[in-house]
Amino acid sequence: MYGTFARALSARKVEFDRSSYTADVEGTIEGTGNDTIRITKIHVTYHASIPAGQREAFDRALRVHPAACPAHESVKDAIDVTCSAEVAER
Repeated sequence: MYGTFARALSARKVEFDRSSYTADVEGTIEGTGNDTIRITKIHVTYHASIPAGQREAFDRALRVHPAACPAHESVKDAIDVTCSAEVAER
């Protein structure tokens, strides 16, 4: 999803600092003991710095990029995948 989001930003001409563009990923695993464990949720938080005035395009890219991501599309019916962003406008 990280690469797909970067491509979505580039396609919308959102200028972002690639050296500080990062993502944190948290997952929820369910099942204990003799149960088979499985990943049930994944949340991705992107961190980016963008110029002022490009927030609307950034937010649109954030909303639509999962549907263009092969990884997301491969697991979306089995794992609840969500994403958000912490954005610094400069």
